[in-house]
Amino acid sequence: MRNKNVTFMVQAAMIAAIYVVLVVVFKSCSFGPIQFRFAEVLTVLPYFTPAAIPGLFVGCLLANFLAGEMILADIIFGSIATLLGAIGTYLLSRMKVKWLAPIPPIVANAVIVPFVLKYGYGLPDAVWYMMITVGLSEVIVCAVLGLPLLFILEKYKDVIFGLNDYGVRKKA
Repeated sequence: MRNKNVTFMVQAAMIAAIYVVLVVVFKSCSFGPIQFRFAEVLTVLPYFTPAAIPGLFVGCLLANFLAGEMILADIIFGSIATLLGAIGTYLLSRMKVKWLAPIPPIVANAVIVPFVLKYGYGLPDAVWYMMITVGLSEVIVCAVLGLPLLFILEKYKDVIFGLNDYGVRKKA
């Protein structure tokens, strides 16, 4: 039992670290009304492991804190958007329809982040406009880039996540 907990924590920590690094490295395009947060490509990972849920949440929380402009609304609600997207992707993984995996993070971020930008950062753009721009950028990152990542990881899921072809964790 202890080995499962350690594996879960290590996977979550690794995902969080990768998320933070991607946001920091691509900081210039990770924030704002037109954002390409390349770290969001990782939102397909809950399809394979529930450890990705806390990993993505903590990674987003830390990234928004370290690389953002220290806006409390962004740190809290931006991270909640990623958390909701990760939970949604994990729940959709039970349906075994890979094509739907990017939908929850796209929707969560397109709905929540524009309000953070409007009221947290005080951007003058209309919320509906930012829903379109953030939504389209999420489509590009989560679907156009994320789905190929999902299909590549699918081939190596037993090695990376310790899962068999039925999505069941192999016994240690």
